Amino acid sequence: MPKVLVGMSGGVDSSVAAYLLKEKGYEVEGLSLILWEERGRTDFKTCCSLQAIEEASRTARHIGVPHNMMDVRDDFIEKVIEPFVSAYTAGSTPNPCILCNRFIKFPFLIRDAEKRGAEYVATGHYARIERQDSRIQGFKGSRETSVFLKKGIDPKKDQSYVLYILKQEELKKLILPLGYYRKDEVREIAKGLNLPATKRSESQEVCFIENRNYFKFIEKLSPLAGKPGPIIGMTGKVIGTHKGIHAYTVGQRKRLGISSKEPFYVVKIDTIRNTVYVGTQEAAKKREFFVEDLNWILLPPSEKFKASVKVRSMMKDEPATISLLGDKVSVVYDKPQWAPAPGQSAVFYDGDTVIGGGVIKTTA
Repeated sequence: MPKVLVGMSGGVDSSVAAYLLKEKGYEVEGLSLILWEERGRTDFKTCCSLQAIEEASRTARHIGVPHNMMDVRDDFIEKVIEPFVSAYTAGSTPNPCILCNRFIKFPFLIRDAEKRGAEYVATGHYARIERQDSRIQGFKGSRETSVFLKKGIDPKKDQSYVLYILKQEELKKLILPLGYYRKDEVREIAKGLNLPATKRSESQEVCFIENRNYFKFIEKLSPLAGKPGPIIGMTGKVIGTHKGIHAYTVGQRKRLGISSKEPFYVVKIDTIRNTVYVGTQEAAKKREFFVEDLNWILLPPSEKFKASVKVRSMMKDEPATISLLGDKVSVVYDKPQWAPAPGQSAVFYDGDTVIGGGVIKTTA
């Protein structure tokens, strides 16, 4: 059986992925990437930390596979944390998991796999990889392989959204063992094996920020954060003061500091005027927006085509029309959807298959 290098974070998902591959007969090695560590902290337990990697090493020994680690903190700061902070201070809402997958996790895993003579890499993402061979015209007996990225069977855990940035050549090297499992099944496997990872809590959305306190994290790293400015309501009048645009995102309801009979939501952030605009729930919904920085896993079927689109990892993809406009596309939902925000990724689906996606730049 081929050799596969498994990215191990110390959590349940990657631990079970490594175990399943070994059980199927693959020659398995584990690799943990040291991404981030809070200085002076001994209780920092996210999937990026040294403590988590020590747990990954214990898990590897437990299931009987070799384990190594690689320090990529400098690259992670440059390619993930600095763009994350810059985007928030510019009024955008980036997804750091997508940045990490694009610039850190998969490039380093694939590079190290090649050094170690591993044919494949694997992670604990809940998504499916399907391969399809086809004959190459004009070359007798020659074949090429197309790879399809599909949703995982567990709709509550599907992570195909954060993998849309992978190229065909990366997907061809990728195995995702958990795509055909549900989360509760994976937890039961881990408990049955008494894996060290079963004692860890569920991974959080942004691994380098504890308690989801984005704003304090950004304020520590950016001198541009924290400049107050006006909050403007539906009538164009100032109805409040914001604490700095880095603390707000389109669609946000909480922490606005505004009393009103009906709830207000952030509908727009103007970085030039340092202004936050709020409105009703209906005002936060949008039908049309533009997407750039595109990655196509599959070629678009035409210049204008129907697909389902999601703009947040845990939202349901909804039907829309996508029109190619040079190096960007317009997305027009059939019905207005909740708060697509600049900086978020929009991912396009044909059923459960990912066509591609990109980053939302502007909304109509």
